[in-house]
Amino acid sequence: MKRRADRSRSKPWLLIMTVFVVFSLLAAACGDSDDDEATEADDSAESTDDGADEAESDAEAESDAEAMEDDEEEGDDEAMAEGGEINVAIVGNPHMENIADLTPDLFTADTGIAVNYTFLEEQTLREIVTRDVGAGGEQFDVVMIGMYEAPQFGANGWLFDLNEFAAGDADYNVDDIIPAVRNGLSSDGALYAAPFYAESSFLMYRPDLLEEAGQTMPEAPTWDEVAEIARAVDSDDVAGICLRGKPGWGDLGAAFTTVLNTFGGTYWAANDDGSIGESQVDQPEFKEALDFYVGLVQDAGQDDASNASFNECLNLYQEGSTAMWYDATVAASILEADDSPVKGMNDFALAPVQETDASGWLWAWALAVPQNSPNPEAGWEYVSWATSQQYLESAAAELGWAAVPPGTRQFLYDNAEYQEAAGAFADKTLDAMLAAPIDNPGTTPRPGLPGVQYVGVPEFQDFGTRCTEEIAAAIAGSQSTDDAQANCHAIAQEYTS
Repeated sequence: MKRRADRSRSKPWLLIMTVFVVFSLLAAACGDSDDDEATEADDSAESTDDGADEAESDAEAESDAEAMEDDEEEGDDEAMAEGGEINVAIVGNPHMENIADLTPDLFTADTGIAVNYTFLEEQTLREIVTRDVGAGGEQFDVVMIGMYEAPQFGANGWLFDLNEFAAGDADYNVDDIIPAVRNGLSSDGALYAAPFYAESSFLMYRPDLLEEAGQTMPEAPTWDEVAEIARAVDSDDVAGICLRGKPGWGDLGAAFTTVLNTFGGTYWAANDDGSIGESQVDQPEFKEALDFYVGLVQDAGQDDASNASFNECLNLYQEGSTAMWYDATVAASILEADDSPVKGMNDFALAPVQETDASGWLWAWALAVPQNSPNPEAGWEYVSWATSQQYLESAAAELGWAAVPPGTRQFLYDNAEYQEAAGAFADKTLDAMLAAPIDNPGTTPRPGLPGVQYVGVPEFQDFGTRCTEEIAAAIAGSQSTDDAQANCHAIAQEYTS
């Protein structure tokens, strides 16, 4: 199972090369030897024949090697896949890698359903899933989406209402899902995705590194206080803070938007009917938040910040190369896992604020069954297992309670073993989620459905990705924040009504 998933991730280059070879052969086959232009093209192409043949040979060798491996596993696969197989697209991070490792023994062995995972980075996952599900594709039986997509996709008729499946599943307790999370994944009472883990955002930091620099962290800091501490701690060996800088509405956009909200800025005003109004990107509050964020990363942030998101900051923090990290609360369960090099060395503070009382986001990575899923019943069986109390208990037995996916079920926070193992962050995570200002994230109304680190309108996916490319360029020093603001304003105006 694991090898199959790994091979699926290594095949895109093979597919591209194979397509190249096929088109080369078709072009040669369609040529007319009596046509001078075609002859010249064929003669020109001859110089690439050796390379194409070599690529084709390599592709055939790879295919043969995989066929041999498949033959060796065929007996096991047939036994394991008596219930069929499903294709699941998920984001690539440690919690997802854990469930992929546990699936063969804890799910497939029990149900006979083989699971083929496709791991994708956040931005790529969103783009591929949106295209496939929106176009009625049948590539995946289950897809991982979030609170931004679930209510919109559901309202568009792209997803099954999971309440209908859950009603016939006596073991699945929908009412145990934390209400704020369930509501965020629903529309008009229909649950369109079941949460695998849920999160807010907060500040993670190393008290020992702050103490060495003579600094202490308030329990509920402002961004000005965080910036002062980060600059005091920053050195040649240790960055003061790690902040997302990689373009993408859910990468850099997630962290920056919470800063923008609490500085009193936003992207658009809201019309009376909730549609997108005038761009607010040209306003002073946007410029203040942009200057602050870019300046803090450049002064006290990590190297190559414009290419860093969750996984990059996680690695830097775990290796002791950054003293602070503002990001998703789910990171705490990774930092405090039994195999973490910084276990027991961390503390956590509420998401920093400026003009608002709270600023932490609310998000869930959740599993949905597309309407065009080739096998929706098997898809639900997988979703039911992966988002259940049973999975939390099984994962705890394998990984330890501190490492289980947090934030989804009240069961977890009522569990004494979890509270003991995850005491450093369990209640702080839940408190942050409950405090997330999803209905009023800033100082002014905004269009669309409720959201903190995003604007709940379909246009935000494109706008957020393009605007964060401009902000990332400012972080990298290739343009000024004035230029980034002007370019983002021009993009925002494309969507105003």
